[in-house]
Amino acid sequence: MVDIFSVKDKVIIVTGGLGQLGTQFSQSLAKAGAKVAIYSRRPFDRNQIAEKFPDVADNIRVYVASVTDKEALQKATDQLIADWGVPDVLVNNAGIDSKPDGSAEQNAPFEDYPQRYWDEIIDTNLTGVMLTSQVVGSKMAEKGRGSIINVGSIYGMVSPNQALYAYREERDGVPFVKAISYAASKSGLLNLTRYLATYWGTKGVRTNLISFGGVKTASFDKEFIDAFLDRVPMRRQAEIDEYNGVIRFLASDASSYMTGSNVVVDGGFTAW
Repeated sequence: MVDIFSVKDKVIIVTGGLGQLGTQFSQSLAKAGAKVAIYSRRPFDRNQIAEKFPDVADNIRVYVASVTDKEALQKATDQLIADWGVPDVLVNNAGIDSKPDGSAEQNAPFEDYPQRYWDEIIDTNLTGVMLTSQVVGSKMAEKGRGSIINVGSIYGMVSPNQALYAYREERDGVPFVKAISYAASKSGLLNLTRYLATYWGTKGVRTNLISFGGVKTASFDKEFIDAFLDRVPMRRQAEIDEYNGVIRFLASDASSYMTGSNVVVDGGFTAW
């Protein structure tokens, strides 16, 4: 019996595959038998791979390529094809956000928000997805098959609720505003996904977006978590590994008739 959810022997690129969620995706896919190529801005040797992914190190390779550097992406992809063949799946996971503990100007009111922070986040989160999809997706299209999975956010669907962050000014005496750049970058992914879905629809390349909600980490203040969970019907954040299943679904043949979709995984946050 054929397992339509299998990703065994598929060659899967995960950008930002050494980060918090990227590590989860890379490890989960490798454990399922995929050959995982991590695109990383920094070198990561075989010993480091073995230490970080002890059970699946043989199924993981790291290629040095920033998603904002098209030449580096082309070089990494050419090497990957020489090593393992044309990728079957691209997970556009690399992304950045303004830091909650960053400078006041990183989290400044819209009227004063510096362009350099806008440029930095848009370059990685939106332009980086476009460039990586250009380089990798074109190879998939030539091969006549492939799945592109863009990692988005609920803040690409709805505006950040600034009330969730009001406690910061009360506590610190400095205005704190969730900046526009992250939301704009993730909103841009929604139509980039649709564009690629229609552009490569006849080439066998599917493109879908996943809009994630909050994930449980140690980086959030208790005040934020309490306010956030009041707006989540399930009254909890996602566990760190709870997004792995939808990644595998979209990477597998179980989603073979899906393209241009936005799969929302947010505990019900956007249902209200």
